[in-house]
Amino acid sequence: MTSENTSQPIDLNEATRDLWDQKAAFWDERMGEGNDFHRLLVSPAVERLLNVQPGETVLEIACGNGVLSRRLAHLGAFVLATDFSAVFLQRARARTSQQTDRLDYQLLDATREEQIVALGKHRFDAAVCNMAIMDMAQIDPLMRGLGQVVKPEGRFVFSLTHPCFNHAGMAFCAEENTIDGKNVTTLSIKVTQYLHLRPQKSVGMVGEPTPHYTFDRPLHILLSACFRAGFVLDGLEEPAFQHPEDGSQPRRLLSWTNYREIPAALVARLRMAD
Repeated sequence: MTSENTSQPIDLNEATRDLWDQKAAFWDERMGEGNDFHRLLVSPAVERLLNVQPGETVLEIACGNGVLSRRLAHLGAFVLATDFSAVFLQRARARTSQQTDRLDYQLLDATREEQIVALGKHRFDAAVCNMAIMDMAQIDPLMRGLGQVVKPEGRFVFSLTHPCFNHAGMAFCAEENTIDGKNVTTLSIKVTQYLHLRPQKSVGMVGEPTPHYTFDRPLHILLSACFRAGFVLDGLEEPAFQHPEDGSQPRRLLSWTNYREIPAALVARLRMAD
């Protein structure tokens, strides 16, 4: 398995867009300016690896309701925030009342290389795709397009559910035994499939009106798409939740917030090869 299956992505891409249009309002209301998964786990790692500087021009792919783009504009960047869901873009614009001179939203399908290239050759100091690559039917066009619009000395940062641990082929597990007269619960995950996961509908947020397609890719497939486009990997983080300072516990035992030794996400930084 050396490249993506291209026999069906176009239909799945349209189906994916329709599903996200249906639940964009729900996600916007629940996400707001960031839930715990984004604020505590993913966003700090993304910001560290992106290391945006005031005055830089940044492209965000799949911006959703714009929470990261607004943060980057607050840090002084000029941000072009894109998404293939017109409904999500409407919600993002409605939430944007500050830094409007630094932030622009545009409809863009990241599975269409020509749409990315049309943004301008070597226009951006950096690009970012936050928690969305696993929801894309194709990623080769994205990588090829970004390789042309990011400046030669620029960088691309992406985050996603961890390809090894957080995908459709895993299950949460809890075991209870007695140690020194005390009942002890041990949490783990069970991975039953990894190399050949097929696209399937998954629940991204409890209570959402409809599931959406996810495209889980093993690491060699994910990174090979980056390497084919001329990128090299030069930064990597695997964030896991830490113990809350107030000692509180999540209401659900089998929640990623209870897993301290297994990373729920992966964040990577790429640069163009010399």
